[in-house]
This record gives sequence, structure tokens and C-alpha cells, in this order.
Amino acid sequence: MHVLRTLIVDDETLARSRLRTLLAACRAPAAEVVGEAANGADAQAQLLAADLDLVLLDIHMPGIDGIELARSLRQRPGAPAVVFVTAHATHAVTAFELEAVDYLTKPVRAERLQQALQKAARSLREQRGPMIDVPQEVLLIQDRGRTERVLLTDVLYLKSEYKYLTVRTAARSHIYDGSLAEFEERYPARFVRVHRNALVARQAIRALQKYDDGEDAEGWALRLDGIPEPVVVSRRQLAAVREALKDPR
Repeated sequence: MHVLRTLIVDDETLARSRLRTLLAACRAPAAEVVGEAANGADAQAQLLAADLDLVLLDIHMPGIDGIELARSLRQRPGAPAVVFVTAHATHAVTAFELEAVDYLTKPVRAERLQQALQKAARSLREQRGPMIDVPQEVLLIQDRGRTERVLLTDVLYLKSEYKYLTVRTAARSHIYDGSLAEFEERYPARFVRVHRNALVARQAIRALQKYDDGEDAEGWALRLDGIPEPVVVSRRQLAAVREALKDPR
């Protein structure tokens, strides 16, 4: 797997330090911080001297600001991908006109940063070819003496039942020997917890609706892409699910 060689550009030392810390925990793809710059002029010098994949770019800086720097990068063949990281949401339209792959507002969340790295990797792969490879992670399902590969991207939800997990795809259900906590920890950008015994793929969520299972007339459930059965949402997780609906990553 290719590691994204990254330059952090921000005039605030603490902001650069936080991004470096968050990047150290990112996987699939991972990122290596190869430089930091406190202003646009320093960033330009480092961009000329190093082979970079990604620039995490603040907007409001003294001298050359982030918008101007991104505009100059746009003219360069083989330029790194740009992800804006700013406290201001007002420049989002301009950022995407400059073909930034993502726009993050501070304080940056780890899951949101990981998603931005995935977007950057896909963008670079389209531009440069197969040198940037976002792996298709798989689960190896043991079923009656046979091993089946299930792409993680095909998993719609996971439910804990007794000592095993039910892994649901659009095609069928599988039994998997694992724990919800492991999936929640490893793939926070992909799955959201909706119940003490269930995780749901963020991208599969289509609707949150009232649900009556005969016991709780005030309950809620999610409708997911590709399957008819609802997934019950607990009251404790309702706020997190509503947040996931606003920001599916």
C-alpha cells in the first residue's frame, strides 16, 4: 500500500502538531509527514524540493494564503492533491473550484481526516495511475469447510449474536468469528454504532424512521441500501446516528 507523502501548511504550531498526531493513526491509506510549513512561501519552497502526494493546507496565513498557493499548484503537472483544513467554512466553493479533493473544518476529527486521505488517494490514482493503491480489505468467512472472501466495502451491517457476528451484505448473511469492538476501533470512518450489538456502514444509510417492533412504539430504525430489513437504533446511539446522516463521510 502506498503511503501518502504529506506536507502540512498552517501558521499555527498547535494546529500542525494536532494534524501530525492524527495522521500518525491513519491507515488505509496511511500518511507520512515529510514537512511542515508556517506560511505559503515556505510551502512553495518545500513543494519544489520534495516529491509529495498531499498538502494539508490552511487558508488564512500571512503573505501567500492557502487559496493562492492552491491556485499555483493547479498549474503544475503531477501536483499533489490538496485538502484544505481551516476554521472557516466560507471558502468551500472556491476550494472545490480549485479542485481540492476535500475541505475540512477545525477541529478536525480523526475519522473525517481518514476519509479525506481516501479521497486524496483515489484522486491521485486517477491522475497518476496505479502507484496509489487503496486496498480492498476483505473478511475471510469460514463456512462449512469452505473459505469465502467478503469485501469490507460490501458489508452493510454487523450484528453481535452470541459468540459470533452476523455480517450482512446485499446478497446474503454470513457468520464471522470476531468482535464489534474490533471493527469499531479499526474502521471508525466506515462504520457507526447504532446499538450495543450492531454497527452499520455509514455509506449504506438511507433513512432513519420511527419503528414499532411490537415492544417499543417510540423506537427508531435505519433503512439501508440493498436490503429490506430495518436495523434498530437504540436511544443511546440516536444522536450519533443523526450525526452520521448529516455527515456520511
